[in-house]
Amino acid sequence: MISLLILHDELKAYFPDTLVAFDQIMALEGDVYRALERRKTQRVIIGGNAYFIKQHHGVGWKEILKNIFSLRAPIIGAKTEWRAIQCLKALNIAVPEVVGYGCRGVNPASQQSFIMTRALPNNSSLEEIGKEWRRNPPVFPDKIKLIKEVARIARVLHLNGVNHRDFYICHFLLDLSVPISSGVKLYLIDLHRAGLRKRIPQRWIIKDLAGLYFSSKDVGLTARDWLRFIKEYRNNFLGDVIKRENSFWRKVRERGDKLYRKHKS
Repeated sequence: MISLLILHDELKAYFPDTLVAFDQIMALEGDVYRALERRKTQRVIIGGNAYFIKQHHGVGWKEILKNIFSLRAPIIGAKTEWRAIQCLKALNIAVPEVVGYGCRGVNPASQQSFIMTRALPNNSSLEEIGKEWRRNPPVFPDKIKLIKEVARIARVLHLNGVNHRDFYICHFLLDLSVPISSGVKLYLIDLHRAGLRKRIPQRWIIKDLAGLYFSSKDVGLTARDWLRFIKEYRNNFLGDVIKRENSFWRKVRERGDKLYRKHKS
């Protein structure tokens, strides 16, 4: 029994029979970008167009109970990412366009689901851009624009009750169709663990910001760049922010440094 199946008009021509469309989509195969035991992310071609599909095959009771006992909401399937994308669109944050979503089953441990998005053309992750910066330092105004845009996105997310939970620079994709000097458009991806709340507990905000700090440590940013991020994130005078929130930002750095040491060990 299919609980829900939503397809963009451009896909309905390729999956016209709703009785078998879910199975057909779950059986799609393409270039695998990530494969776990119960989740796979692939790039597929349908009708000459490129899409990304994330297929969930049920997390099992063991995973659900582990999260519950750790006081974390378990990620059951693609619904979390689907809801997060709709939320970010409403906040005017660029995200991949969803062209398909479906889920089947009522048992949370065995529920199957998928989310399909249109592939983004001509883009590069900030992680890839940062690696290039180590060989060819960026134009200063371009670097500042990127730092400010990442900070702005983080601010909008957190002020509106969204925490990414995998908030690393590799999940920011820069639209390369226009030069940075003419404007910055960053897409935020990989939202399958995003939390949506009225108010985010401070520990989750620290986790998000520490993820950004950790993942940007090797791209050649300076202490001043970090202060620029803080100023833009709080949208306030830097002196006032540091005076009031020194403990908070120390916790962010300490957690980020701990992640970095663990990653490098």
